[in-house]
Amino acid sequence: MATEAVRGGFAGPAAPGRPRTAVAFRPAALAAFGQLIRPRITVMVLATVVAAAWLTAGRTIDPGRLVLLLVGTALVAASSSIANQIVERDTDRLMPRTAGRPLAAGTLTPSTAWWLAGGALGAGLLLAVAGGGEGAAGTALVTWLLYVIAYTPLKRRSPLNTAVGAVPGALPVMIGWFGADGPARFAAGDSAGAVAVAALTAVLYLWQFPHFMAIAWLYRRQYEAAGLRMLTVTDPSGGQAGIHAVCAALAMVPASLTLAVPSARWPLFVGAAMLAGLYLLAAIRFAVRRDDRSARGLLLVSLVVLLGLLVASVGCGPPRT
Repeated sequence: MATEAVRGGFAGPAAPGRPRTAVAFRPAALAAFGQLIRPRITVMVLATVVAAAWLTAGRTIDPGRLVLLLVGTALVAASSSIANQIVERDTDRLMPRTAGRPLAAGTLTPSTAWWLAGGALGAGLLLAVAGGGEGAAGTALVTWLLYVIAYTPLKRRSPLNTAVGAVPGALPVMIGWFGADGPARFAAGDSAGAVAVAALTAVLYLWQFPHFMAIAWLYRRQYEAAGLRMLTVTDPSGGQAGIHAVCAALAMVPASLTLAVPSARWPLFVGAAMLAGLYLLAAIRFAVRRDDRSARGLLLVSLVVLLGLLVASVGCGPPRT
């Protein structure tokens, strides 16, 4: 069968009369590897780490240590993605959007995937210690545990999974803070960086609610078929999802403005207000209309807002002490 698992690696297509073997460095194998580690999520995580480190230390960041921290964080993020797909392989098979993932499709065995996840996690934590210290590595480990052990199983049990999953989604900010010696700077009297990082953590936590409500609406039928307890499944009208999206977007307005307070730069105030306001309008539109078009619009706006806030935070310079 085309989806038959091969122990030890990704499976290539079998030629007539020849047994299937594991094949490396083929385009299909590379595409499957990309599905396994989900690089776009990793890039977002690394962007938040860089932004937090910059807000904490500015130009005094050690580039060498930062690179080690980023590589370590990327490995931990890849490990969490692999572990997530191991746990969810049965439900992934039931949804068209995830049925082609290597574990769901059977092109990678769970035992091999666990070895990959464990190796990436171990190597990532070692590099995080080398680049950011024990605090950064410890935060990365807590993020992994919350995502894999708490959030992933909760998706089948309660619509509260989004609130829980938003915690590991925001914790990479703290990885950057620890990696830039945030605790020592705060103890020495530099509170500006701590305020900025706390505001960025709040922004990242709140940002995820409208973003994931849009996704949950667009794929609500697939989630229902897979038995996942998303808010759009327990409340098919989408009313509660809309309320959650609007409340989180509304709370993001003061959180985004607080992000600009330590730097005292008016362009960041204006930019944060405009982006947070845009997000709130998109969330209100989704809450009122509750259709696929408004959900796609909210999803697009969410990505623009996050990128804009991160770029504005870094571009307007580090907090003034």
